[in-house]
Amino acid sequence: MNLDLKNKILKKITIAIDGHSSTGKSTLAKELAKKLGYIYVDSGAMYRCVALYAMQNNFFKPELQEQLLVSHLNHIDITFKNNAASKSNHTYLNGVDVEDKIRKMDVSNLVSGVAKISEVRAHLVRIQKNMGLNKGVVMDGRDIGTVVFPDAELKIFMTASAEVRAQRRFDELSKKGQNVTFEGVLENLQKRDNDDSNRSDSPLVVAENAKVLDNSTIDRETQFKLALQWAKDAIENKN
Repeated sequence: MNLDLKNKILKKITIAIDGHSSTGKSTLAKELAKKLGYIYVDSGAMYRCVALYAMQNNFFKPELQEQLLVSHLNHIDITFKNNAASKSNHTYLNGVDVEDKIRKMDVSNLVSGVAKISEVRAHLVRIQKNMGLNKGVVMDGRDIGTVVFPDAELKIFMTASAEVRAQRRFDELSKKGQNVTFEGVLENLQKRDNDDSNRSDSPLVVAENAKVLDNSTIDRETQFKLALQWAKDAIENKN
């Protein structure tokens, strides 16, 4: 890291990245956090953990027993740790590495239903706000710039066409050996888009003053350079 950037990041900011499913929010957030020396928090993984906990404890009978889940929220401990083997950030649920489990389609199919529960959102938002008290954090999700960090110095809203996102997600899951179809992945994304945008509590919307990043036709390197410049500008302009 050059001296100029080192001096700039002494003035730490908060970076909030929101957007639709499978737009690469986590990838961009991780890259920015690494470059700037910031903490990275995957808020979506937190909701996936709650959905996985509900699955593991048979809270779907067959519909989700919402109040039963709410009564167990204080028994759900979510942490993020660096995995030595993969050299990447992994998600832990009650001390167990669940990074792979929470990315599977069975969890993806249920997470929007869990995320729309107001008590779940309030519980996780409190945790997320505490994580960002000292600035120097990059967090991605659905309501980071609107609810968790409405005063974030940099807000980015990521989007791309549903077909492009579905192809990316299909390729990712196929490489992991999951038995999925493109049509099934596309249907899941479209349902999650609808659920996220139309829920009554903290719907997915473009935050005020957010910079919209449509990556339908740009590559990862170009995207990163653009977002990093936005971050440098925000750091430079911080009082």
